[in-house]
Amino acid sequence: MLTKGSIAPARWWRLIPIVFITYSLAYLDRANYSFGVASGMADDLGITSSSASLLGALFFLGYFFFQIPGAHYAEKKSAKNLIFWCLILWGLCATATGLVTDIKWLYAIRFMLGVVESVVMPAMLVLLSHWFTKKERSRANTFLILGNPVTVLWMSIISGYIVKALDWRWMFIIEGLPAVIWAFFWIKLVQSRPKDAKWLSEQEKIALEEELQKEQSNIKPAKNYRSALTSPKVIALALQYFFWSIGVYGFVLWLPSIIKAASNKGIVASGWLSSVPYIFAILFMILISYFADRSQRRKIFIWSSLLTGAISFCLSFIIGSSNFWLSFTMLVIAGAAMYAPYGVFFAFVAESVPRNVAGAAMALVNSMGALGSFVGAYAVGYLNSSTGSPSASYVFMGASLLISVVLTWLVKESRLSPNPKRKEDYKHEYSTGTRPLND
Repeated sequence: MLTKGSIAPARWWRLIPIVFITYSLAYLDRANYSFGVASGMADDLGITSSSASLLGALFFLGYFFFQIPGAHYAEKKSAKNLIFWCLILWGLCATATGLVTDIKWLYAIRFMLGVVESVVMPAMLVLLSHWFTKKERSRANTFLILGNPVTVLWMSIISGYIVKALDWRWMFIIEGLPAVIWAFFWIKLVQSRPKDAKWLSEQEKIALEEELQKEQSNIKPAKNYRSALTSPKVIALALQYFFWSIGVYGFVLWLPSIIKAASNKGIVASGWLSSVPYIFAILFMILISYFADRSQRRKIFIWSSLLTGAISFCLSFIIGSSNFWLSFTMLVIAGAAMYAPYGVFFAFVAESVPRNVAGAAMALVNSMGALGSFVGAYAVGYLNSSTGSPSASYVFMGASLLISVVLTWLVKESRLSPNPKRKEDYKHEYSTGTRPLND
């Protein structure tokens, strides 16, 4: 992970485990809904196939609305405090899911869970952009987003056992409370910016800020959020993530139900099978982020991974029900390929816009991803229920990934300026007070 002469190596073991655990808890409380539906929740609450699709998608509708305000607060105020309160609120919402007796309350809870969690991803990306340089950012983002497949991996297994031993209500309660407890560890252990870290020396703070400013030396600061958010590059990245997310969340939310129906296996066996794509996703995410940082190239790793996912969905559709295990193998490849370039992609976004509006740009991109997730979750559920087969949804997800590939090709990759400021320039500015550490 680290190279000789790495700046402030303590950042990796001080921050990365904490942000990993935090995002893991966020993803746990959004992804376990699929297990609730597959294990008796639908029968107990009278959830029909159409309302199941809407409930699965409502989370992402709530997630869509508060991305940019959350990123603005994280950038200008405190990502640390924002995530603290979100941890408590989403933990309570997730726990409340296990207590509902009327589907009307479930609609409200799913929407509010999306609202509360909407600020977490952009706030985390803003936080990491203050701590890690371009040469490190793919890996830093990847270790954050690894909370996604790692959580689904163990959640797919543990949730099956909890449901079998207790019921779906206890699954939500048991898996919701840890976020509330973790909030108090988060607020104690994290600092929003390097200048607040007592475990960094002044020399390390200066060296880190020098590197962060260097990568922005060829990008003109944006006058305001509007100028950044309306740029063709940001719009293309937002649309790219919209179509990518259709594939990802259609896959995540409905994989347990698809496997259970196709294999005729119980919830525990379906849980084990559902975990397999995420094992490979973890490996590919780490490898791709390493090579992307080493080569300082982003686009090729993004589009090639998504193209692999699209082809795999199409092959799974062609194979169909004639060979479950071969079709399942294609799904494993599709899932792993869709996850693989996440960390690289958000490093690409951060490096494509001025630092003073990077948080808002990442929030816009992520909010379009939430909208795509809404479309994917609803459309895949609808196609599965209306056709009685996952085949149509495979084509839909594969086509969405192909559009995402094309949009990735259209975005120009940024390069570092050959004439950055020298360390002495930054030392002078800090010593004279002309540039604050959190500039």
